[in-house]
Amino acid sequence: MLTGKNIVITGGSRGIGKAIAMECAKNNANLAIIATNNSEAAKNTIEELKAFKTNVKLYLCDVRNPEQVEGAAQEILADFGKIDVLVNNAGITRDNLLPSLSIMDINDVIDVNLKGCMLVTRAFIRNFVKNRSGNIINISSVVGLMGNKGQTNYAASKAGIIGFTKSVAKEYGRKNIRCNAIAPGYIATEMTAVLDEAMTAEMKKQIPLSRLGNPEDVAKLALFLASDASGYITGEVIKVDGGMYV
Repeated sequence: MLTGKNIVITGGSRGIGKAIAMECAKNNANLAIIATNNSEAAKNTIEELKAFKTNVKLYLCDVRNPEQVEGAAQEILADFGKIDVLVNNAGITRDNLLPSLSIMDINDVIDVNLKGCMLVTRAFIRNFVKNRSGNIINISSVVGLMGNKGQTNYAASKAGIIGFTKSVAKEYGRKNIRCNAIAPGYIATEMTAVLDEAMTAEMKKQIPLSRLGNPEDVAKLALFLASDASGYITGEVIKVDGGMYV
């Protein structure tokens, strides 16, 4: 399904990013995984991906840093020749009620989630324009559509990704470059694992399917969007939320 495609995934060493990387590797894609540091988790993910016998390499980069982003992009393009698909997945949370959010809580979330998405896209857009072909998949959140108390910074960053996605789709559609966003709901990852049983039960009450999603639920949609099967879809925001926000 993705044979011969070169795919960049930010935040690809764990959680949803890792699930997307695994799904792409299973479908014969070559992968450039961007992570913040060379952690054991990142090393283990790379080894798991290499088992699929495709070209996989780890690149270290803080997506908030323009110089690091440009440097990583140039290194990736030198190694892979060209990039076909970019998945902007890197993201963090710093949850609290608005008056209790520190300036760092606000800046870090906006910088990683939104600014990082913009910087990485900016670094690869010339590659897409040159090849008159490109596919960008941004991981937003259902919170960016509906809002959520205690997550004003996170919701703002994810809503920004939606506006950015639609703007890129309009700006570069004539160059045969597509840009879509995925808006996951409550997904069982390290972020949700810290919640106690009562909070998890309360979350499930908001979901018509009565369960948290799995990273693989998001990954399967990302696989479809990364493939030629979605070739006439651009500027869309597709929810993977079990019906939580209908």
